[in-house]
Amino acid sequence: MKEKLRRTDEWRLELPAGSIPGMSVPAVIYADEGIERALDEKVLRQAANTACLPGIRRAALVMPDAHAGYGFPIGGVAAFGLRDGVVSPGGVGYDINCGVRLLATAVPAARLLRDRDAAAAALFAAVPAGVGSESSIRLSKADEKAVAEKGARWAVERGMGEPGDLERCESGGRLDGAGYGALSRRALERGRGQLGTLGSGNHFVEIQEVAEILDPADAAAFGLEKGLAAVMIHSGSRGLGHQVCADSIDEMLAAARRYGIALPDRELACAPCSSPEAERYLAAMRAAANYAWANRQALGWAAGKALAAALKLSPRELGLRLVYDVAHNIAKVEEHSAGGRREKLMVHRKGATRAFPPGHPELPAEYREAGQPVIIPGDMGRSSYVLAGTGAMGETFGSVCHGAGRLMSRGEASRRARGRDIVRELAESGVSVMAAARGTLGEEMPEAYKDAGGVVRVVEGAGLAKIVARLRPLCVVKG
Repeated sequence: MKEKLRRTDEWRLELPAGSIPGMSVPAVIYADEGIERALDEKVLRQAANTACLPGIRRAALVMPDAHAGYGFPIGGVAAFGLRDGVVSPGGVGYDINCGVRLLATAVPAARLLRDRDAAAAALFAAVPAGVGSESSIRLSKADEKAVAEKGARWAVERGMGEPGDLERCESGGRLDGAGYGALSRRALERGRGQLGTLGSGNHFVEIQEVAEILDPADAAAFGLEKGLAAVMIHSGSRGLGHQVCADSIDEMLAAARRYGIALPDRELACAPCSSPEAERYLAAMRAAANYAWANRQALGWAAGKALAAALKLSPRELGLRLVYDVAHNIAKVEEHSAGGRREKLMVHRKGATRAFPPGHPELPAEYREAGQPVIIPGDMGRSSYVLAGTGAMGETFGSVCHGAGRLMSRGEASRRARGRDIVRELAESGVSVMAAARGTLGEEMPEAYKDAGGVVRVVEGAGLAKIVARLRPLCVVKG
């Protein structure tokens, strides 16, 4: 597949339409020469397969942090017409609305560094982490329904945050059309004790320092100030979302056969957007997405309480304020221009972040001039970034990368980490880390990922977003 790639400019590669049978639009890959060298052949094959699905608009898009996933590549974006297109669970993934939340503080990072180990220990104690971790929040059946329908608002109504937080969440922290009744008994069982928990793998709570401001005006609009501490949270819909995806696959495979959809890969199981099968999946997916927003709202609240206690600060002194919360794995109906006309499309973002430009009506008024905050986490030993949406609407359906992107599988990273002391190595670089499972640190070591700095430079170079600030890790809690 690589031999069919052509470079269209410094930041873009193209796999032409027709590169495989049934491929009706090109695949566009955002990559400089360095990222191109690391491109996995499977990523290209998955992008080409995506470009074969009915009703796809413009192109199958691959972000610079891409790596192989289930069906779509992780770092993949595709939009489909509502009348002639499809919805595919493989275009959302198993961790529905895995996403990132960034909170600014009024505390100088230098002050936090004096009590860094205590802060990390307090976060580790306050935030249940790891596979199967259980929350102290107990959901009644009425709560389950309210979480599925209200999302982050459910947590705010229970004192876990401020009403203004909802304005600083993508989609207000809630998708319309969520169906509590569409969730299986098993999905509800898995989610019942996990709201307010972190999970495992690449999920984290991280205390950071705003190390560099690259766009002072936008940084000021976002409430970011050099030298102050910030809190970044990466988590999703936990077992509930995983079960929603698992529940949908067989039904979608049967639906594809019934509607005569030729699948280049069974992992791209799908159904027409207007079909009963798609409607059932979307109702459950939206409920899982709302669960994820409630989960991150609860996690942010718990992290703030723990941090204030560890640093012996009042809430006013801590000054915790939500900057923004973005989704990574989601399918949403949005209006975009495609083929010379505006239409409503089913936009799949899998390992990709929404990045709407200045003036977009979905942005809160305080960010309308700057554009949407875009939060790009790095690995646990290197910098993360805050961007602002600029020119992505006309090219990527308002989407950019979502992180650094894996270079190694978890198995390969664990093998290479064998015999190393990752905790000590990170401490020597100025980062305290605590993990529920020691094996996670090997799977998530910095070398297992691309450098997020190189990824965001491609996004900025391509004109999709601009870099506003760089944040460096100080202490990390992992599952």
